[in-house]
Amino acid sequence: MNSIENLKTGFKNFRNDAFECKSELWENFVENGQDPKIAVVACSDSRVDPAIMMNTDAGEIFVIRNVANLVPPYDENEGYHGTSAALEYAVQHLRVEHIIVLGHAYCGGINSLFGPRKVGVEGHFFIPPWMSIAEPAHRRVRATMPNASEAEQARACEKGAVMVSLENLMTFSCVRKKVYKSELRLHGWYVDIKAGTLSCYNADSNQFEIDGDT
Repeated sequence: MNSIENLKTGFKNFRNDAFECKSELWENFVENGQDPKIAVVACSDSRVDPAIMMNTDAGEIFVIRNVANLVPPYDENEGYHGTSAALEYAVQHLRVEHIIVLGHAYCGGINSLFGPRKVGVEGHFFIPPWMSIAEPAHRRVRATMPNASEAEQARACEKGAVMVSLENLMTFSCVRKKVYKSELRLHGWYVDIKAGTLSCYNADSNQFEIDGDT
């Protein structure tokens, strides 16, 4: 879709097809609200829409999107904590049973960590401080893969940033308590948009392993 009119046409097609054919589903959403069991922290990148990639129906997943699919550490200081608020809603109010941090290859946010830092320059006011959340992953990659190409380091950093976000999730008491009670499970996933593969983090091997069915 390349224009606003295309989007409007797309909505009309949705209304006449999926909406009308599943009218009872939408009526139930209105009467009883949403009840997803899975929350997904995904990147804002237009190429990695989790609902499309995972072929989900409306109401199946609660999606939280931001630059580079990052979860910030718990912070009670005043400010606009959009991602944290969405996580709180998913865990405390929707009572999701799973949270997936969905990373992906060729992430522009992660790639910015490997370029010049233009903090405070027009177009770089908000992105650098936000991407500092992933700085531990960047430092780790630089230290452990000094001879790798920048592309290889970026792919490793994308996966490392998923791990940083999983660690930061555990700084939220509401998440931590439910994980310890086995009421909530955390997952790290990584999509290679060039190879078309899904890798899932395996805590036993400490590696992202390509899902056998993909």
